[in-house]
Amino acid sequence: MTVPIRVLVCDDQALIRTGFATIIDGQPDLEVVGECGDGRTAVDLAHRLRPDIVVMDVRMPVLDGIEATRLLAGAGVEHPVKVLVVTTFNLDEYVYEALRAGASGFLLKDAPPAQLLHGIRIVAAGAALLAPEVTRQLVGRYASRIRPAEAAPEHAALTPRELEVLRLIADGRSNSEIAATLVISQETVKTYVSRILTKLDLRDRVQAVVYAYRRGLVT
Repeated sequence: MTVPIRVLVCDDQALIRTGFATIIDGQPDLEVVGECGDGRTAVDLAHRLRPDIVVMDVRMPVLDGIEATRLLAGAGVEHPVKVLVVTTFNLDEYVYEALRAGASGFLLKDAPPAQLLHGIRIVAAGAALLAPEVTRQLVGRYASRIRPAEAAPEHAALTPRELEVLRLIADGRSNSEIAATLVISQETVKTYVSRILTKLDLRDRVQAVVYAYRRGLVT
């Protein structure tokens, strides 16, 4: 039997926190190992419980979700924990600060349950998740805050097809959508994505999107 994905839920609104936990615990492959209502407790519980993923709110008392994410998944953290940020449209700036802090992705707080569950599974598997409906708007606005421009255009090492895939990633396309657009298999898309991340020394798709916007590859 497959070991379930262990999830820590952190949100200062008890109703939302309980709702998330109920949805997650209702899945045979997911397990809520802890709940909390502030960032400091989230950090403490994550260190103690070692969940596979933390579902993290942004605005919370004691310690906000951005700083909590930095302590759990930021640069230099010896044993980083995957963080999925949940937010609302009017928190877009905070979301990208969280991504810079090390979050693996974000979802809108009013996303349907199926999208939340999908997001947890995707991030836990080591991929990154960006809500497609807000990717272009938010990354285009805040990319410069996440990663400063560098003199050397690393993307010169990419092939024309890899550049094409990178632009589609930045447009918020999933692997299946990229495959349909380019008329190639999803396995081929995965290969291209892996090569892009390796050549550009990027951690995941989130950083790839930011990179593309920052270098002017998409507008």
